[in-house]
Amino acid sequence: MSPRLFYRTLAIAEAITWTGLITAMILKYGFDAGGLPVLIAGSLHGLVFLTYAFTAVLVGVNQRWSIPLIILGVVTAIVPYATVPFDIWADRTGRLDGPWRKETSDDPRDKHWIDSTMRWFLNHTAALVGIFVIGIAGIMTVLLIAGPPGGWS
Repeated sequence: MSPRLFYRTLAIAEAITWTGLITAMILKYGFDAGGLPVLIAGSLHGLVFLTYAFTAVLVGVNQRWSIPLIILGVVTAIVPYATVPFDIWADRTGRLDGPWRKETSDDPRDKHWIDSTMRWFLNHTAALVGIFVIGIAGIMTVLLIAGPPGGWS
């Protein structure tokens, strides 16, 4: 899977889960459907949000985005549906073009520790997936223990 397809898949999934969360909130507050729809949709959205954030960082480093651009990519997930126009812009401007950088090139930036670490993980897919899963699971666990915004009702 190319960086472009990986990023675009998560950007669209993040927007889709926004739709689920907004729908669940309308059901809860507009139709008195209780908190279960928001709990389910919110948990799913949180999982996809975190996966998108990890993906934006990984793809941003691979594609050599600037740090502010990586941060902007992550922040777009906070605004409903903003990942989609950011994804379209990034694709149209060539910021998603190219393969995963698994090999060292002549580019002097490849000597930076972040690039060498990224290459190591890209060449050890199981370790990369493990870091993704452990990181996302750890953050989700902390958030579930902390409880939903506004507390449990």
